[in-house]
Amino acid sequence: MKKQLFLIGLPLLIILFSAFSCDDRNDNSLGDFQIRIATVVSENDNKYSLILDSGIKLIPKNTEIGYKPVDGQRVFINFTILGDDDEGYIYFIRINDIWNILTKNTIILNENNADSIGNDPVAIEDIWIGSDYLNVDFLFNYGGIRPHAINLVENKMASQIDDGKVYLEFRHNSYFSGSSQLYNGLVCFNLKPYRKNDADSVAISVKVQEWGGSRTYNMTYKYNDAALQNAVTKTTIPNVSSNEYY
Repeated sequence: MKKQLFLIGLPLLIILFSAFSCDDRNDNSLGDFQIRIATVVSENDNKYSLILDSGIKLIPKNTEIGYKPVDGQRVFINFTILGDDDEGYIYFIRINDIWNILTKNTIILNENNADSIGNDPVAIEDIWIGSDYLNVDFLFNYGGIRPHAINLVENKMASQIDDGKVYLEFRHNSYFSGSSQLYNGLVCFNLKPYRKNDADSVAISVKVQEWGGSRTYNMTYKYNDAALQNAVTKTTIPNVSSNEYY
Protein backbone atom coordinates (compact mmCIF):
# COMPACT_ATOMS: atom_id res chain seq x y z
CA MET A 1 0.00 0.00 0.00
CA LYS A 2 2.83 2.41 0.87
CA LYS A 3 4.64 1.87 -2.43
CA GLN A 4 1.44 2.27 -4.40
CA LEU A 5 0.76 5.56 -2.63
CA PHE A 6 4.28 6.69 -3.46
CA LEU A 7 4.03 5.93 -7.14
CA ILE A 8 0.57 7.41 -7.62
CA GLY A 9 0.36 10.08 -4.94
CA LEU A 10 3.76 11.78 -5.16
CA PRO A 11 3.31 13.40 -8.60
CA LEU A 12 0.11 15.04 -7.37
CA LEU A 13 1.91 16.34 -4.31
CA ILE A 14 4.67 17.74 -6.48
CA ILE A 15 2.13 19.66 -8.57
CA LEU A 16 0.63 21.14 -5.41
CA PHE A 17 4.02 21.80 -3.82
CA SER A 18 5.02 25.40 -3.13
CA ALA A 19 8.78 25.85 -2.84
CA PHE A 20 9.49 27.83 0.30
CA SER A 21 12.12 27.31 2.99
CA CYS A 22 11.52 26.76 6.69
CA ASP A 23 13.29 30.02 7.49
CA ASP A 24 10.67 32.04 5.62
CA ARG A 25 7.68 30.79 7.60
CA ASN A 26 5.99 33.47 9.72
CA ASP A 27 2.75 31.62 10.41
CA ASN A 28 1.71 27.99 10.46
CA SER A 29 -1.47 26.46 9.08
CA LEU A 30 -2.46 22.80 9.20
CA GLY A 31 -3.51 23.13 5.56
CA ASP A 32 0.03 24.01 4.48
CA PHE A 33 2.63 21.38 3.72
CA GLN A 34 6.14 21.04 2.34
CA ILE A 35 7.96 18.16 0.67
CA ARG A 36 11.67 17.85 1.35
CA ILE A 37 14.52 15.35 1.27
CA ALA A 38 15.84 14.66 4.76
CA THR A 39 17.99 12.24 6.77
CA VAL A 40 16.57 10.13 9.60
CA VAL A 41 18.20 10.36 13.04
CA SER A 42 17.11 7.35 15.10
CA GLU A 43 16.62 7.97 18.82
CA ASN A 44 15.47 5.95 21.84
CA ASP A 45 12.16 4.03 22.02
CA ASN A 46 11.70 3.97 18.24
CA LYS A 47 11.53 7.77 18.17
CA TYR A 48 13.33 9.79 15.56
CA SER A 49 14.01 13.25 14.21
CA LEU A 50 14.88 14.39 10.69
CA ILE A 51 17.66 16.64 9.46
CA LEU A 52 17.27 18.72 6.31
CA ASP A 53 20.38 19.25 4.20
CA SER A 54 20.48 22.83 5.47
CA GLY A 55 20.99 21.50 9.01
CA ILE A 56 17.49 22.34 10.24
CA LYS A 57 16.12 19.72 12.64
CA LEU A 58 12.53 18.49 12.33
CA ILE A 59 10.88 16.85 15.35
CA PRO A 60 7.66 14.88 14.61
CA LYS A 61 4.66 15.67 16.81
CA ASN A 62 0.98 14.71 16.58
CA THR A 63 1.46 12.30 13.69
CA GLU A 64 -0.43 9.07 13.02
CA ILE A 65 1.98 7.88 10.33
CA GLY A 66 3.60 4.61 11.35
CA TYR A 67 7.27 4.59 10.40
CA LYS A 68 10.18 2.42 11.59
CA PRO A 69 13.26 4.66 11.66
CA VAL A 70 16.69 3.55 10.45
CA ASP A 71 19.54 5.89 11.34
CA GLY A 72 21.01 7.53 8.25
CA GLN A 73 18.08 6.61 5.98
CA ARG A 74 17.28 9.25 3.38
CA VAL A 75 13.60 10.03 2.93
CA PHE A 76 11.04 12.17 1.18
CA ILE A 77 8.95 13.83 3.85
CA ASN A 78 5.61 15.58 3.43
CA PHE A 79 5.12 17.67 6.57
CA THR A 80 3.29 20.57 8.13
CA ILE A 81 5.06 22.94 10.51
CA LEU A 82 3.44 23.20 13.94
CA GLY A 83 5.97 25.52 15.59
CA ASP A 84 9.65 26.27 16.04
CA ASP A 85 12.24 27.16 18.64
CA ASP A 86 13.29 30.75 19.28
CA GLU A 87 16.29 30.61 16.93
CA GLY A 88 14.55 28.82 14.04
CA TYR A 89 16.92 25.84 13.91
CA ILE A 90 14.39 23.30 15.23
CA TYR A 91 10.86 22.84 13.86
CA PHE A 92 8.08 20.77 15.37
CA ILE A 93 6.12 19.11 12.59
CA ARG A 94 3.23 16.86 11.74
CA ILE A 95 4.25 14.17 9.25
CA ASN A 96 1.64 13.79 6.53
CA ASP A 97 3.58 11.03 4.77
CA ILE A 98 7.12 9.71 4.49
CA TRP A 99 8.84 7.55 1.86
CA ASN A 100 12.26 5.92 1.97
CA ILE A 101 14.80 6.81 -0.71
CA LEU A 102 17.27 4.10 -1.72
CA THR A 103 20.26 4.79 0.55
CA LYS A 104 23.52 2.88 0.14
CA ASN A 105 27.21 2.83 1.00
CA THR A 106 29.91 2.74 -1.66
CA ILE A 107 31.54 -0.61 -2.39
CA ILE A 108 34.92 -1.74 -3.68
CA LEU A 109 34.91 -2.93 -7.30
CA ASN A 110 37.25 -5.86 -7.94
CA GLU A 111 37.54 -8.89 -10.18
CA ASN A 112 35.20 -10.94 -7.98
CA ASN A 113 32.21 -8.62 -8.23
CA ALA A 114 32.79 -6.81 -11.53
CA ASP A 115 30.22 -8.88 -13.44
CA SER A 116 27.47 -8.34 -10.88
CA ILE A 117 28.15 -4.60 -10.65
CA GLY A 118 27.79 -4.04 -14.40
CA ASN A 119 28.32 -0.82 -16.34
CA ASP A 120 25.13 -0.26 -18.34
CA PRO A 121 24.31 3.31 -19.38
CA VAL A 122 21.96 5.75 -17.65
CA ALA A 123 21.04 9.39 -18.15
CA ILE A 124 21.82 11.78 -15.29
CA GLU A 125 19.03 14.22 -14.56
CA ASP A 126 20.79 15.77 -11.57
CA ILE A 127 23.71 14.92 -9.31
CA TRP A 128 24.58 16.84 -6.16
CA ILE A 129 25.98 16.56 -2.66
CA GLY A 130 23.47 17.26 0.11
CA SER A 131 24.47 16.87 3.74
CA ASP A 132 26.77 13.80 3.80
CA TYR A 133 25.29 12.16 0.72
CA LEU A 134 25.90 12.01 -2.99
CA ASN A 135 22.40 12.20 -4.48
CA VAL A 136 21.81 10.97 -8.02
CA ASP A 137 18.59 11.57 -9.96
CA PHE A 138 18.83 9.34 -13.04
CA LEU A 139 16.90 7.80 -15.92
CA PHE A 140 17.20 4.16 -16.99
CA ASN A 141 15.49 1.72 -19.36
CA TYR A 142 13.62 -1.12 -17.70
CA GLY A 143 12.14 -4.20 -19.31
CA GLY A 144 10.39 -5.75 -16.32
CA ILE A 145 12.58 -8.87 -16.00
CA ARG A 146 14.12 -8.10 -12.59
CA PRO A 147 15.05 -4.97 -10.62
CA HIS A 148 18.27 -3.34 -11.78
CA ALA A 149 21.30 -2.91 -9.51
CA ILE A 150 22.54 0.61 -8.77
CA ASN A 151 25.85 1.19 -6.98
CA LEU A 152 28.63 3.68 -6.36
CA VAL A 153 32.04 2.02 -6.44
CA GLU A 154 35.73 2.55 -5.90
CA ASN A 155 37.33 0.85 -8.88
CA LYS A 156 40.40 -0.94 -7.54
CA MET A 157 41.06 -2.45 -10.97
CA ALA A 158 41.69 0.97 -12.54
CA SER A 159 44.88 2.97 -12.11
CA GLN A 160 44.58 5.39 -9.20
CA ILE A 161 45.76 9.02 -9.33
CA ASP A 162 47.27 10.16 -6.04
CA ASP A 163 46.10 13.78 -6.05
CA GLY A 164 43.94 13.82 -2.92
CA LYS A 165 40.71 13.46 -4.91
CA VAL A 166 38.27 10.60 -4.32
CA TYR A 167 37.53 8.79 -7.60
CA LEU A 168 34.20 6.97 -7.74
CA GLU A 169 32.03 5.38 -10.43
CA PHE A 170 28.25 5.24 -10.66
CA ARG A 171 27.39 1.74 -11.87
CA HIS A 172 24.18 0.22 -13.28
CA ASN A 173 23.48 -3.43 -14.01
CA SER A 174 20.39 -3.95 -16.19
CA TYR A 175 20.76 -7.78 -16.11
CA PHE A 176 20.27 -7.81 -19.91
CA SER A 177 16.78 -6.44 -19.46
CA GLY A 178 14.97 -5.17 -22.53
CA SER A 179 14.49 -1.43 -22.96
CA SER A 180 10.71 -1.30 -23.01
CA GLN A 181 10.11 1.73 -20.77
CA LEU A 182 11.98 4.70 -19.31
CA TYR A 183 12.00 5.11 -15.53
CA ASN A 184 13.26 7.79 -13.15
CA GLY A 185 15.27 6.78 -10.08
CA LEU A 186 16.85 8.50 -7.09
CA VAL A 187 19.61 7.06 -4.92
CA CYS A 188 21.71 8.51 -2.09
CA PHE A 189 25.22 7.33 -1.22
CA ASN A 190 26.88 7.93 2.15
CA LEU A 191 30.09 9.98 1.79
CA LYS A 192 31.09 10.10 5.46
CA PRO A 193 33.83 7.45 5.05
CA TYR A 194 35.72 9.88 2.79
CA ARG A 195 36.08 12.63 5.37
CA LYS A 196 39.65 13.58 6.24
CA ASN A 197 40.62 14.54 9.78
CA ASP A 198 43.02 17.24 8.61
CA ALA A 199 40.63 18.91 6.15
CA ASP A 200 37.11 20.34 6.05
CA SER A 201 36.36 19.22 2.50
CA VAL A 202 37.36 16.67 -0.11
CA ALA A 203 37.15 16.71 -3.91
CA ILE A 204 34.90 14.01 -5.36
CA SER A 205 35.03 12.75 -8.97
CA VAL A 206 32.17 10.56 -10.18
CA LYS A 207 32.43 8.74 -13.51
CA VAL A 208 29.14 7.75 -15.16
CA GLN A 209 28.49 5.66 -18.27
CA GLU A 210 25.76 7.66 -20.00
CA TRP A 211 23.96 6.88 -23.24
CA GLY A 212 26.22 9.26 -25.13
CA GLY A 213 29.43 7.92 -23.59
CA SER A 214 31.41 8.26 -20.38
CA ARG A 215 31.09 11.49 -18.40
CA THR A 216 32.78 12.70 -15.21
CA TYR A 217 31.16 14.93 -12.58
CA ASN A 218 33.47 16.85 -10.25
CA MET A 219 32.15 18.14 -6.92
CA THR A 220 33.38 19.19 -3.49
CA TYR A 221 32.14 17.46 -0.37
CA LYS A 222 32.22 20.08 2.41
CA TYR A 223 31.58 18.89 5.94
CA ASN A 224 32.51 21.71 8.32
CA ASP A 225 29.95 23.70 10.32
CA ALA A 226 30.10 26.71 8.00
CA ALA A 227 29.37 24.56 4.96
CA LEU A 228 26.34 23.05 6.68
CA GLN A 229 24.97 26.44 7.70
CA ASN A 230 25.31 27.76 4.15
CA ALA A 231 23.77 24.68 2.55
CA VAL A 232 20.37 24.89 0.89
CA THR A 233 17.81 22.11 0.99
CA LYS A 234 16.90 20.99 -2.52
CA THR A 235 13.25 21.86 -3.21
CA THR A 236 12.86 20.29 -6.66
CA ILE A 237 11.63 16.79 -5.86
CA PRO A 238 11.92 14.25 -8.70
CA ASN A 239 9.02 12.00 -9.66
CA VAL A 240 10.78 8.69 -8.98
CA SER A 241 9.70 5.08 -9.06
CA SER A 242 10.76 2.58 -6.41
CA ASN A 243 10.31 -1.03 -7.48
CA GLU A 244 12.55 -1.25 -10.54
CA TYR A 245 15.99 -0.83 -8.94
CA TYR A 246 17.87 -1.54 -5.74
